[in-house]
Amino acid sequence: MTNTAPSALSRDEAFCRIRLLRSPNIGPVSYNQLLRRFGSASAALDALPDLAARGGAPYRPAEIARVEAEIAAVRKAGARYLFHDGPDYPALLSALENPPPILTVRGDAALLGRPSVAVVGARNASAAAVKLSRDFSTALAGQGYAVISGLARGIDAAAHRGALAGMADGGGTVGVIASGIDIAYPPENAELQEQVASQGLLIAEMPPGTEPLARHFPHRNRIIAGLATGTLVVEAAPRSGSLITARLAAEAGREVMAIPGSPLDSRSHGCNQLIRDGAILVQSPDDVIELLTGFEGRARSTFREGNAAYGNGMGEGAGGADDSADVSALLTLAPIGVDELIRQSGASAGAVQMALLELELAGRLVRHAGGRVSFAA
Repeated sequence: MTNTAPSALSRDEAFCRIRLLRSPNIGPVSYNQLLRRFGSASAALDALPDLAARGGAPYRPAEIARVEAEIAAVRKAGARYLFHDGPDYPALLSALENPPPILTVRGDAALLGRPSVAVVGARNASAAAVKLSRDFSTALAGQGYAVISGLARGIDAAAHRGALAGMADGGGTVGVIASGIDIAYPPENAELQEQVASQGLLIAEMPPGTEPLARHFPHRNRIIAGLATGTLVVEAAPRSGSLITARLAAEAGREVMAIPGSPLDSRSHGCNQLIRDGAILVQSPDDVIELLTGFEGRARSTFREGNAAYGNGMGEGAGGADDSADVSALLTLAPIGVDELIRQSGASAGAVQMALLELELAGRLVRHAGGRVSFAA
């Protein structure tokens, strides 16, 4: 196994970062705030009990033995860690406001530096859409693109199979899963997942041994959208996970593309609505390549939708060295924007963010989509 930490990190600091992220009530927002405030994961871990006590509850970080077991499981799976500030961390993903702090990966990480496109769609896809997904992905991988998808049934699986069949000139496929790196889901795609890991790249945000739960899939979708220059939706019903991925891609300033379908097939309604709302209609792999070639961060698609499915809750000045503010009187069970809390409290952004962090560590705060927070029920 290659080194589990980037060269810029000591082994001890890498261990502490994993332990910090696995500790109770720590997510990407609080993780980033703690690193910014204390400068290292080791110092942040030392500060956690006092911060939580100020929020009104006792606190214990993740057990050392649990972190040691996780690292052993990553090694056993033939995987390694990517840290958010490491040299191998994908640049497009790091451009998100709060990217996943730590990923586990198996396979060829060089694919993360290739031109990339996400291909997503329905699990119960039509035969025609499955063929389109496979054919588009074969052509795109043959032109040197990394085809990114979520290893689900239907469109995702067809995209991976097509890319594996057509990979050339550095192209290939990247699978992002909602489980741990050592868990195959759905079970019928276990062989395909192994092919992706051995011939392409497999990525997981969840710790090894984690079974995929419904709440994990929006996190996976944000990684798929964040890794790619553009997202292509092949076939999707309204309110599907594929449309969440498309929204996240739009919010990240990436291209959103869709293949139109028959208005008589409900599985095409999501794609047709995307196009109506401003996604780019594509009919061939060449259309995709034309859109993404030379992409410089200005999407031609005008599809936009507010309130990310995966909110960050960060405001300007978060993680500063200010003392915390007293915001408890301003919070209720109804979500409110962090910016509004800053305005109403009259305190600095850093002080409000620290107060929210203390409440979060104490288990008294919930973060919602769109940068909103509330008291925990």
